[in-house]
Order: sequence, then structure tokens, then C-alpha cells
Amino acid sequence: MAGLPVLPSTVLLLTLHLASVQNQTVDYNPDAHLSTPQLVSKYGYPVESHTVLTSDGYFLTLHRIPHGRHNATVYSGAVIVQHGVLSSSADWVILGPDKALGYVLADAGYDVWLGNARGNTYSRRHVKLTTGTEQFWDFSWHEMGVYDLPAVVDYIVNTTGEQRLFYVGHSMGTTMFYAFLSERPQYNGKIRAMFSLAPVAFSSHMTNPLRAFILTRGLEAFYRTIRNLGVMNVLSNSDPFVEIGRRACRDKSFAKAVCGNILLVLGGLGSSQINASDIPTILGHTPAGTSTKTFLHFAQLVKSGRFCQFDYGPDGNSRLYGDVKPPAYKLDNLKAPISLHYSDHDSLASHTDVLLLHKQLPNPIGYFRVPLREFNHLDFLWGKDVRTLVYDYILELMSKY
Repeated sequence: MAGLPVLPSTVLLLTLHLASVQNQTVDYNPDAHLSTPQLVSKYGYPVESHTVLTSDGYFLTLHRIPHGRHNATVYSGAVIVQHGVLSSSADWVILGPDKALGYVLADAGYDVWLGNARGNTYSRRHVKLTTGTEQFWDFSWHEMGVYDLPAVVDYIVNTTGEQRLFYVGHSMGTTMFYAFLSERPQYNGKIRAMFSLAPVAFSSHMTNPLRAFILTRGLEAFYRTIRNLGVMNVLSNSDPFVEIGRRACRDKSFAKAVCGNILLVLGGLGSSQINASDIPTILGHTPAGTSTKTFLHFAQLVKSGRFCQFDYGPDGNSRLYGDVKPPAYKLDNLKAPISLHYSDHDSLASHTDVLLLHKQLPNPIGYFRVPLREFNHLDFLWGKDVRTLVYDYILELMSKY
């Protein structure tokens, strides 16, 4: 979950203040202001943009890399690659060729489809609703799983002729997948195998400092306050405070120490995996925005210790679900092979919670520790050694399916 919804302006104003007393800047990298298709094209890969309509009226953008730079003769299959919260398809190409997962998969012969969940930079249209309405933002990762992923899978199957797809997800990209197969078990037959990077389902053992804020009902109070103010989405790419922070983070002497910690505070501080020179480019694309309800749903998982649907309170739950508690997701419906990849220093996806998920999956491939102690939540995306530590092993596993 790449982002902090609670104190964005405070953190970014601190960043601006620190920038005012420094005089060295990171070299400008135009990649920070290129769209995902522009990035892919710049580095010599073929790229396509596709629009998918969900059954509840949202238009989603898919970015496709149909093959590698050299159009490998070996075709390995089609794969959906799904970002986490506050992120976008850009996550998977920011590091560039031979490093970023989108390119690694394409060069290995895969037809790569980079997803964009409703509400992010590339998926902000609806057949009737506008982003200025409360109804547009009335969703969490539950709707992403129940509506977005079925539409995406059907579209790719129909477009490519492939009847079964691979799926790789990071953080919320895993959460929405578990909700997807729980509520749409008929899609198990369309998934070859799923690979979870920093899996998030059960969350009560997270070690992040945000946990205390959640347990004291702080996030719920924050949600009620901003909802009363009509604020239904957070940290969009056009947020002026976000742009201030991006400009400030070009300062070389604190880009790693301050801006890096803004990125890493939720994933687990202490990693040396993200290069300071990459931070301005990362912040050019992240955060990409989502609904405030998405964050509240995650907070509910932390408080309840359950992997369950959105909690509307006893009265709301009774009306919607027929019970005072929201129903738990049916993990025994997840028949597709699922591989779980976790790290010691991930303060969001703890080993204890990943193990609990693993024990409840009916067809797990296994759960695998990243062999680097300080590796954290966001290193699965932008760590300088992520290819050798994670991606190459995933390619090996994928070859077996």
C-alpha cells in the first residue's frame, strides 16, 4: 500500500521546508513526466492502450506490452500485472529495461497487460458519474475485485484468445484478486497461476506505526471528517501538495533521507534498496489516487483480524448482508494455484499474516521469503536488487504452469 492518507500535507510541507535550505538537486529525469505508454515506447518496447468497461460502468485503462524489444520467438502466455493502492501501471516500468517487471516479463516472452484500478490516474471515467460526485468514489478494493478484475480477465481472454492467464499482484493488487475469486469462483479456470508480492489479506499483525492510529479509531474519525467535507478521494496525481513534494524531492542531499522515508514509512524503514536518483521519477507517477473508502476498508481488516467485506456498522450490515457483521471472504473458493512472496522488513504484510493466509488457501504453490533481511513492502516494486531476489524466481515458477 504505497501511500499515507492521513498526513499528506504535513509531510509534504516538511519536505518543502527542508528543500528551501538545500542547494543541490537531483538531475532532472523526463521519465517523471512521461505517461506509462510514453515510458514503454521510449525504451524500445511495443505498447498499446486498451479501454475496458466494467459491469457497473467504470472505464479502465490497460497498458499492454505484447512482447519484448526483440520479439522473442518463445511465447510464454499472457499475464496481468496489477498495482497496489495509490499506484498505477507505471509501477512496473519505472526502473527501466532489465529491471522493471513489465520489461522482464515481456523479454521472457510474455504478453504483458498492466492494470489500472478504478480511481487512479488512468481509470477515472464512468458512463454516468463524474469524479466530482460522491457516488463515483463509493468503492474500495472489494469492487475492484468483484467488477474490475472480471472485466479485465474477460477482455484479455477475448482479445488474445488465451483461455487461461497468469496474474501477478502487489499489495492491494493481491487483495482485490482474493476478493475476485472469492466472489467470482467461476473465474478460477481462467487463471493459470497467481503470484502475490507482499500479500495483503489478514492484517492484524502489521507492525507499521499506522496500526496504533487505526486501533484508536483515528482513521475512522478522519474518514468521517473528510467525508463530511465532501473529500472522497485522496492523493491524486494532480494534488497541489503532491506536486510541491515532487519538486522539493529533487534536492540531492535529502531526497533519500526525507523523500525516501515518505515512500518507505508504510513499507518499512531501513531498506537500502531504493536509489535516491530514482525517487523523483517514482514520485512523478506515485501517488496516483484512490478513494478514501479503500483505506478505511484496509483499516477495518487491521481492527477486526478478519479478511471480510466492508463494515457499514450493525444496521448497515444487517440491511446489506443480513447479519450484523460483514461476511468473511470465502478463501476456499480460491482454487487457482497461488504463490505468496513476503519479506522480513515489510511492516504491512507480516510473516504471521501471510502464513495465516497460506494455511487457508486450498491450492497454494507455497510461501517464499525474500532472502534479504531489510527488503520491504515497496522494494518489491523499486528495489535495486528486486530482479535477482524476486522476479527471476517468479519467472522460474511461472515456467512450471
